Amino acid sequence: MGISRIRVAVVGYGNVGAYVLQAVRSAPDMDLVALVRRTADRPPELPADVPVVRELPSDPPADVAVLAVPSRLVPETAERYLARGIRTVDSFDIHEEIPDVRARLERVARASGTVAVLAAGWDPGTDSVIRVLFEAMAPAGTTFTNFGPGMSMGHSTAVRAIPGVDDAVSLTLPLGFGKHRRLVYVRLAADGDPDAVRRAILTDPYFAHDPTDVVFVDDVSPYRDMGHGVQLERKGVSAGAHNQRFSLRMSVHNPALTAQVLVAAARAAMRQAPGAYTLPEIPPIDLLPGDRPSIIRRLV
Repeated sequence: MGISRIRVAVVGYGNVGAYVLQAVRSAPDMDLVALVRRTADRPPELPADVPVVRELPSDPPADVAVLAVPSRLVPETAERYLARGIRTVDSFDIHEEIPDVRARLERVARASGTVAVLAAGWDPGTDSVIRVLFEAMAPAGTTFTNFGPGMSMGHSTAVRAIPGVDDAVSLTLPLGFGKHRRLVYVRLAADGDPDAVRRAILTDPYFAHDPTDVVFVDDVSPYRDMGHGVQLERKGVSAGAHNQRFSLRMSVHNPALTAQVLVAAARAAMRQAPGAYTLPEIPPIDLLPGDRPSIIRRLV
């Protein structure tokens, strides 16, 4: 008997959605059954037999919907698909709101007998798993997460949603020891009020906790670079022994890595009991295609 393939729908076709399409098509155990977007325009790279729809129909059915939408649209969008019995995965990235969103999706997922995997990008997401492992390795100590330098997609999207903003790019600049500065380049709309836009940025939860500089420019395209990075560091104590030091450094293409983690999480969603999960709650082996004995033989 053949192994059942995972039927995946991609919801959204922005920076991340385009790479999700590629990752799904490259996965050995998945079939792309639909692209959901606000317009019916067909991307040239999409196979002719994959429908482009404004809403996911019941036929062809999807096992998992990958939500490549802005974070602030995730809770409502996920609830809508979960209520239909469709598993969801997303890369919700407003860290302090994750516990509340998890509780919200948990209620719907359990009531519908399905699964939500949230905050499944690279941070939050795979970096969250590393932070858990680092703390298990050295229970006493401190972990620092240093992002960048690079463009934050979530922060940039949040600024573009502010009234009076025509386009924006938000750069994350690491200051060390988990501290960051945000540098935001904004092109105003014709009716944009710079003072109002600046106030909205500085009070937005994405920016309120970090020093932020807002620069108004005629064109933000010279500052748009999908490259990003992170360095995770922990100094702590293991079994009473001090000065244990761990470090992980990555330089990444932001949307491509986010997309790949989302697709791995879609696979893992098929293997969990009903409920809502962040990546640290999921066995890492469930992110990989193939059977457990083969994976253990190869990687353990």
